[in-house]
Amino acid sequence: MLGDSINNSSERNSIELDLGEKEDAELCRVATIDIGTNSTHLLIAKIERKLNTFSIELAEKSTTRLGERDPQTGELTSLAMNRAFSTLKRFKDLSESYKVESLIIAATSAVREAPNGKIFIAEIKKKIGLDVELISGAEEARLIYLGVLSGMQFGNKPHLVLDIGGGSTELILADSSEARALTSTKIGAVRLQREFIKKDPISSQNELFLRSFIRGSMESAIDKVSKRIEAGEIPVLVATSGTAMAIGSLISNKENHMQSKLQGYKITKNNLDIIVSQLIKMTPSERSQLSSLSERRSEIIVPGALILQTIMNMVDVNEIILSERALREGLVVDWMCRNNYLKDQLSFQGSIRERTVIHQAKRFGVNSKRSKSVSEFALTFYDQTKGILHNDNGGGRDLLWAAAKLHACGKQINISAYHKHSWYLIKNGELLGYSQSEHLMVAAIARYHRKSFPKKRHESWQLLVNESQRSLVADMSLLLRLSCSLDRRPEPLVSKIVIEANNKVVNIELIPNNLGQNLDLEKWSLNKAILLVKKIMDVDINIL
Repeated sequence: MLGDSINNSSERNSIELDLGEKEDAELCRVATIDIGTNSTHLLIAKIERKLNTFSIELAEKSTTRLGERDPQTGELTSLAMNRAFSTLKRFKDLSESYKVESLIIAATSAVREAPNGKIFIAEIKKKIGLDVELISGAEEARLIYLGVLSGMQFGNKPHLVLDIGGGSTELILADSSEARALTSTKIGAVRLQREFIKKDPISSQNELFLRSFIRGSMESAIDKVSKRIEAGEIPVLVATSGTAMAIGSLISNKENHMQSKLQGYKITKNNLDIIVSQLIKMTPSERSQLSSLSERRSEIIVPGALILQTIMNMVDVNEIILSERALREGLVVDWMCRNNYLKDQLSFQGSIRERTVIHQAKRFGVNSKRSKSVSEFALTFYDQTKGILHNDNGGGRDLLWAAAKLHACGKQINISAYHKHSWYLIKNGELLGYSQSEHLMVAAIARYHRKSFPKKRHESWQLLVNESQRSLVADMSLLLRLSCSLDRRPEPLVSKIVIEANNKVVNIELIPNNLGQNLDLEKWSLNKAILLVKKIMDVDINIL
């Protein structure tokens, strides 16, 4: 499925095409609300009927703190419920202003466990006119799985999906075909903070107790998923939720990665251990001064981080991948399945990358016929010149294709320097199914398909973290440069290219759409690109 990380209407309106009534007929909107233990979240998604995909138009949250229940009775307090009523009324008004076709609302552990939880749901219906579904822990885990699956390429590897909420922690073992194990455990950042942390910073004794308590609480879930992991399989750990995102943001800032979004961002065990040891020693006031933490998050980040760290140790992995998608997006996927937008809940999984790129190209007004032609040329260059114009082992092919499809998106902003705007739009957009580093490489390939070659001072070059990434971007951008040189007319005249490459010699033949068509313009443009390539590569390139 597809997502939209540029949510502000002012920027969106400056780059989207006005497709009028035809587009309206192909679109509908759905809103989902997640009533959680710490926060209540609203998501408004735009469904594309033809692509059977969705993008996120609006995402908001309010810290309603339903988890701060009465210590004696365990009931939701009047203060917390009133915060929720106010938030839900505002979210309802927002949803109606977007003319959503459906509004799906789910309540999780805080409401599920409170003795007056069902009364609270009845009051929501009475006061605001909204129907709320009280979902079980297993159903919550299933929806989280759908949400993560909608935005991440699982491939053939099993994934352990970890969602640390305020009142419960879901651990799911899944692959792209099925969810093998769904677990929900009654530990969460708010629950541990409320029940066990009376003094902050916590003492070493309290820290030891919390780690032991978390380990003991999670043993059953870990045992369940472990039994479903087949011999030889090494699962990938994926973390979602506010705790994971906050930790990721702290680490990325510390590492000077300056992430505008965290989908696909990787956290190493070493970096997690360092940040947890620092957070434990700080007061809530000191933690709230950190740019990545709100005042409320600073109060509950330590127990949440201890859950994350302990589970990482228990499953014995050295890296966590972050997913910004979870329950709210899972509710959208589930709605699409129930309303026949998807044949089944997994039908989008095999083509996440293709769908997200096509969606973004359409969103940025890219000429589909011309981008299709350029991407086909680029893949021909890639396939026929391996070992001569590049030495990639296969990973760059997908990145080159994506960059070729999106390279011209910046033309909607400024035609003369559109490659720079294309880089910005791609970098700040959302390419689901691509890792964070792959995403930056796609943007950089598009950036360097024309004008100057990469320079050390360029931000697009600095964001590439190692020499192997820079080398791949340099090679793929040259292939894209050659391909784009053939895109000279509103209607492409070149039907295909035939390439013979051997011993540092590349011969290129251009085949026109119709016999006898004059391709002098394309040959002139291609020759200019060839001259640039020859400056940095010892290769003889000829146009037949």
